[in-house]
Amino acid sequence: PTILTIPVMRYLETYGISREQLAMVPVIQREWAAKNPRAWFKEQITVDDVLESKMIAYPFTLFMCCPRTDGGGALILTTDDRAKDLAGKTVPILGAGESAETALLSKMEDFTTSRAFRTSGKLAFDQAGISHDDVDHVMIYDAFAHLPLYGLEDLGFCKPGEAADFVGDRHTAPGGKLPVNTSGGGLSYMHSGMYGMYALQEGVRQMRGIAPAQIADANISVVHGLGGMFSASGTIILGSNT
Repeated sequence: PTILTIPVMRYLETYGISREQLAMVPVIQREWAAKNPRAWFKEQITVDDVLESKMIAYPFTLFMCCPRTDGGGALILTTDDRAKDLAGKTVPILGAGESAETALLSKMEDFTTSRAFRTSGKLAFDQAGISHDDVDHVMIYDAFAHLPLYGLEDLGFCKPGEAADFVGDRHTAPGGKLPVNTSGGGLSYMHSGMYGMYALQEGVRQMRGIAPAQIADANISVVHGLGGMFSASGTIILGSNT
């Protein structure tokens, strides 16, 4: 194992989560990717496919890791007053939060949860003045398969240790009650580094109603990212100008 795998190994052991459960994250994200014409990987995969793919660093196999791709992205930020004069549908930022825990992964307060995730999420939710029941769509930075599990729990959508069952019950999948990483995510869409840009773009598309895998009547999107190895985190909540 590498230092990067230490938190996920502790997480799996603490909550009794199997590698089969972890493998459901990339399986479901391939389902979303199949709906995205720009996704690098659209072929559907099974849990067995994930577990039998090349071992990279235990417990991660190849399909549990993001691809290395080229890419680029941009967003335009402006004031409410200027936005009124723009063509097309604008997307308001309802709330934002950022936090840093430690520059060294080994100094994390708890390997099964990220204090930076929890703090940035709370700041964003408090500023937006929304509850979790108000959220229609979520994007969670997923360079590796465990990150959506941490994100779902640390943002408050699941209790500690319950995200794997939540994903396994297909609540984050197409047709589920909380669509997550609808572009296919970093695991299947693309990952050129600085993946947070692409997560934000998918959130914006969903709020504009133009995403390839559009969620019907989506009005609030939570976009969550991280930097380093659990070092820092940012959460942005987007709304829909309906």
